[in-house]
Amino acid sequence: MTVRTRIAPSPTGYPHIGTIWQALVNFAYAKKNQGQFIVRIEDTDRERLVPQAEKKLFQALDWFGLVADESPVNQGDYGPYRQSERLDLYQQHAQQLIAKGQAYYCFCSQERLDQVRKKMVEEGKPPMYDRRCHQLDPQKAQARVDQGEEYVVRLKIPDQQTIVVSDLIRGEIKFDSTTVDDQILLKSDGFPTYHLAVVVDDHLMKITHMVRGEEWISSAPKIVLLYDYFAWQKPVFIHTPLLRNPDKTKLSKRQSHTAVSWYRQEGYLPQAILNFLALLGWSHPQEKTTFSLDEYIKYFDLKDLSPAGPIVDLQKLDYLNGAYIRKTADKQLLQLIKQHLKFKIEDKKILKVIPLIKERINKLTDVNDLVEFLAKDVDYDKRLLFDRGGNSQLIKKQLLEIEQKLKDIKDWNLEAITQAMRDVCNSRDYNRGQFFMTLRVAVTGRTVTPPLFESMEILGQEKTLKKISLALKKIKA
Repeated sequence: MTVRTRIAPSPTGYPHIGTIWQALVNFAYAKKNQGQFIVRIEDTDRERLVPQAEKKLFQALDWFGLVADESPVNQGDYGPYRQSERLDLYQQHAQQLIAKGQAYYCFCSQERLDQVRKKMVEEGKPPMYDRRCHQLDPQKAQARVDQGEEYVVRLKIPDQQTIVVSDLIRGEIKFDSTTVDDQILLKSDGFPTYHLAVVVDDHLMKITHMVRGEEWISSAPKIVLLYDYFAWQKPVFIHTPLLRNPDKTKLSKRQSHTAVSWYRQEGYLPQAILNFLALLGWSHPQEKTTFSLDEYIKYFDLKDLSPAGPIVDLQKLDYLNGAYIRKTADKQLLQLIKQHLKFKIEDKKILKVIPLIKERINKLTDVNDLVEFLAKDVDYDKRLLFDRGGNSQLIKKQLLEIEQKLKDIKDWNLEAITQAMRDVCNSRDYNRGQFFMTLRVAVTGRTVTPPLFESMEILGQEKTLKKISLALKKIKA
């Protein structure tokens, strides 16, 4: 058996980090078993389609290196790969079910359905269809269809039957058929619902493993029935756990940190994100926390996934991202940093500062605060100059002495700057913490920066003196 896995996202929103997690799981399992990974677009919800959503999905998958073997942009032998282009297939299979008495036409209006559901809720019952059209004579129902009456096609759920769903990581899940609704399979506009489309597509595309989120467990008996009605071999069912926030709530599209675009904008590296996602619901057999995609593929198996909902802890992602940043060559990191800089700095200056800040950043956007002083004069509150104590008179005196000493340096280099500043501090027996914090703020406008003397060397003598002069003006103001 050739392993074939897939994701089938709906283009009703921009790419979600949960979709990337599902893609990673499916991609890794397919590659581990020399199989194929497919991306199919479930675009039958026409009212909620978002322009450019499909394009952004494939851009995201490309960014992560999770490229599909078959998809709308990489056609294979089982297309088309958009559901909107497969409508004839769904209608044909719906008719097969009707012919065998396993599905039926329903002519109930939306108003009637709303009333039925409202009454059931009032009676404390699950809001299900009351099966009014279930008893219609098939020939009379067909005549109404032929006359142009609007209809939907519903799945006929058997009475008093136990439906068993075998899940790879959850075992057997049993359902009483009396609790399962007669699901709509084909809508009045001719488009299928998820249940019919996913079964027809997965079978015709020879999908061997149906990997879905646990929120779909309630629909699993309908999926099993459809496979049985069509007499098709079922795929392996795996219902992955829901991703959760640290407060145990479901990770929702309404939160900014679920969008793939947010992670890119914040300066996370794709390989770090994949490493982070790989550890959600799975552990490396050697208990490693950092490993490559190839290593994940080597060790990953779907059966090893935990059914417990993993926590999306961004602090852990920050740690991993920082580790990947520190493993990145300086010249490569330069190109990545430039994509996130809010201001222009010469490449040679960034290259000089990278070794000074590599240990201090967890995201590429962290660089901005650390290097802003290289690009412009930072507008800071003069109270920062007093961060470690001192008064206006003392700090003015220190800055004037610093200014004079820096002017006297003939060869502007790290050794000369270090010696000059230590001489000023030691000659007056200034408090070192106060003195050097005042100097740091004067030069950078911040209390947390790359190493001070190295920063002054990169900044240059002229610009350093200018910043000391501006600090003096702040004191006098």
